[in-house]
Amino acid sequence: MLFNCQDQETTFTPNEPIDNNNNNILLEDLGRGLFYQTFNEKTIPIYYYIPNNVSSSTPVVFNIHGGGRDGESTRNMMESKADQYGFIIIVPEFSNINFPGGDGFNLGNVYIDGDNPTSQSLNDVSEWAFSIIEPIFDVFITNTNTNVDKYHLFGHSAGAQFVHRFMLFNSNARYDKILTSAAGWFTVLDNNIQFPYGLNNSILTQDPPLSNNSYLIDILSKNHIIQVGTLDNDPDFPGLRHNEFADAQGLHRVDRAIHFYNQAQAFAQTNSLSFNWTLNIINGLSHNTSDSIEYGCDLIFN
Repeated sequence: MLFNCQDQETTFTPNEPIDNNNNNILLEDLGRGLFYQTFNEKTIPIYYYIPNNVSSSTPVVFNIHGGGRDGESTRNMMESKADQYGFIIIVPEFSNINFPGGDGFNLGNVYIDGDNPTSQSLNDVSEWAFSIIEPIFDVFITNTNTNVDKYHLFGHSAGAQFVHRFMLFNSNARYDKILTSAAGWFTVLDNNIQFPYGLNNSILTQDPPLSNNSYLIDILSKNHIIQVGTLDNDPDFPGLRHNEFADAQGLHRVDRAIHFYNQAQAFAQTNSLSFNWTLNIINGLSHNTSDSIEYGCDLIFN
């Protein structure tokens, strides 16, 4: 049996044959760990944390890092909440080498050029960054004695962009709750707006038409938590995208989160669809990753 102290990392490669003495994660292997998984010839580091007092039914939370693409620190910032609420953390690291630029990460590597989507530039689904989450979940539950069949998905900033688009492109994935925290801008549920700002000219609106698309009915009924802080209202925040399409959503993250929520709610009401999203504007919260994790975990588990 392996035992992981807080200042150690266990490393194994689960797509190699499993050695029960050396390569298998056990729920008794408490603390921090790291494994590597190969997808589409890309080797992905996957950081995890197992808290005390776990069982086969302990919840799993994927924490998607932001634009800094640091899986280790992203995991570490969530550890105290994992101890508080009793959940396992999984953090895949989407490096700029494996998934370059915003097209590769924020937009999920669905298109070679996500700002100019065409059928010719559509990547195979096996190349999507989005396509890594479900296999990682399978690898983890296969190589532990956990029996959960769903996971929660949390993302802050660029991670929130990844997470809400993951939801759009993977409506049948096995997530339970999704939390998007302080995304810089969104893909809104509007087939009159060009992707990536809306759904037009993307594979999401090909057939059937959007108003009859069953996947959208599923998305609107998901437990989707949108979080943003009242102090995340700087239109000049470094790296915040500004153009006519992004600015149509608002000039800063607070207004853009409100716009994203209101647009989806209006669409659901107009089409008499079930709507299970919530908008949480946190008083006094700035664009701070660790504080956003604190508030976000409280929303997921309360």
